[in-house]
Amino acid sequence: MEGLHKHFGSSMLLSLLIIACWMLPSSFSSASLTTRRFRFNVEWKKVSRLCHTKPLLTVNGQYPGPTIAVHEGDNVEIKVTNRVEENTTIHWHGIRQFRTGWADGPAYITQCPIRGGQSYTYKFTVVDQRGTLLWHAHYSWQRASVYGAFIIYPRMPRPFSSPPIRAEIPIIFGEWWNSDVDSVENEMIKYGAGPISSDAYTINGLPGPLYPCSNKDTFIRTIEFGKTYMLRIINAALNDELFFAIANHTLTVVEIDAVYTKPFTTTAIMIAPGQTTTVLMTANQVPDRSGMFAMAARPYLTSVFPFNNSTSLGFLRYKKLGSGKIKSLNSLQVHNLPLMEDTAFVTKFSDNLRSLASAQFPCNVPKSINKRVIVTISLNLQDCPKNETCKGFNGKRFYASMNNQSFVRPPTSILECHYKNLTTGIFSSDFPEKPPNAFDYTGVDPLTENMNTEFGTKLLVVPYGTSIEIVLQDTSFLNVENHPIHVHGHNFFIVGRGFGNFDQAKHPVEYNLVDPPERNTVAVPSGGWAAIRIKADNPGVWFVHCHLEEHTTWGLAMVFIVKNGPGPSQTVIPPPQDLPLC
Repeated sequence: MEGLHKHFGSSMLLSLLIIACWMLPSSFSSASLTTRRFRFNVEWKKVSRLCHTKPLLTVNGQYPGPTIAVHEGDNVEIKVTNRVEENTTIHWHGIRQFRTGWADGPAYITQCPIRGGQSYTYKFTVVDQRGTLLWHAHYSWQRASVYGAFIIYPRMPRPFSSPPIRAEIPIIFGEWWNSDVDSVENEMIKYGAGPISSDAYTINGLPGPLYPCSNKDTFIRTIEFGKTYMLRIINAALNDELFFAIANHTLTVVEIDAVYTKPFTTTAIMIAPGQTTTVLMTANQVPDRSGMFAMAARPYLTSVFPFNNSTSLGFLRYKKLGSGKIKSLNSLQVHNLPLMEDTAFVTKFSDNLRSLASAQFPCNVPKSINKRVIVTISLNLQDCPKNETCKGFNGKRFYASMNNQSFVRPPTSILECHYKNLTTGIFSSDFPEKPPNAFDYTGVDPLTENMNTEFGTKLLVVPYGTSIEIVLQDTSFLNVENHPIHVHGHNFFIVGRGFGNFDQAKHPVEYNLVDPPERNTVAVPSGGWAAIRIKADNPGVWFVHCHLEEHTTWGLAMVFIVKNGPGPSQTVIPPPQDLPLC
């Protein structure tokens, strides 16, 4: 316990103790009337990493923020008070928010931001979900430091309860900038250039010994030989997909994005921003004199933009089986960690992900669809406006788009306008359901194609109950790249994936409609496509965007609206009285 307190931090330790006290008995009723209440204070705190001390935006002064732990079926109320001058919002990433879109969090999509000195209480019920999710700020780049774990304990026994789990270990990846993150974002917007990369990756807010001044800022967890541990792995990094592995240990994947999977073993995982992966690990290795095994996170590289090519390290320390001292830096290697450009590993790992599809936890993938939408995902170059300085490629500005539409956030909440049937003239319901021009998306010659995008706020509107398929097609306007696309308000099924161009006549017959993985964030293959199917059974306004924050800033996003259904339980509930105003 002493080592855990030293290396995990008192705030995170308290969260773990709370979680331990909240473990559910198997007899827990699905009709729980329990309401879990939390208080979040968004505030500045001075934090030191990598020889630098700076004010960091935090929740309750914690970095990472506090863990939210609830039970399946619970009502949840989280009062967020903004104690800084900047606007803010919080998103409960992966919570489906049935009819409670007012609690979803993305600024100007489902709410106006919480202004400095004001409060807003997010209220929702956790329905038919269990496992590991996350929460994070959803305003500008505040997610760089405002994030934490969201854990849902199940009301029925887990399907992987044997062997017994000794303890849970939350592992949250993040990024650290020595510079002020607001300045990094503002510089990128002002000149249309790519942002400077982060200075370190972090594990539970700690960079580890490979970075300057960071031996003391290393995550270390003591474990016992022969025991099995559940690792709740969360990627809260701002702009990077990451590989993760533990030296000499095998991981068994049992859950992704709070959905059980068919278990499979792997030496490493790839996890995109916004994704969660829960694995089991048995402490069955014989340690050397140190008793320490390194665990490492480093980027999966598919971009030509500058990136942080460093590695964050933490350690598992076998109890009573070594000195507990970190070995020399030259020996800190995790040999089963994939190389940074190992797309073959990513493909194999993704292909192994399958829904459990059992009688108790069925896979309710739509077998047929009412609508198919083809969406190209592009990084674009825009001509530099007159009398401005642009620092993107060839003196232009970088943007991003879906079907050549670069999303512009409106000055007011889309959900509020939709609920009140307000006609604003700011947005329209004509998002294109296919690319404006058909071409070789992954083999385009940037010298022959016009990469200028259109700007606006166009919405995709579907009737309640629509079974919709969205094919997300990567393009090579600037370069092919892996894009983690997150859908708010709904889980979806990844029924197909591939490289090259999606073929509507060929590829659907090869779909997996038996046990496809169910997620809320899909890593669209670099130079390829992913087909996802959604049952649009949650009325409201839902954001769909790349979870690489730089791409969302450039406009790689869209909004889809699910109309109210015919019954009273199929309509958006009224807005709360404390809903922030624009």
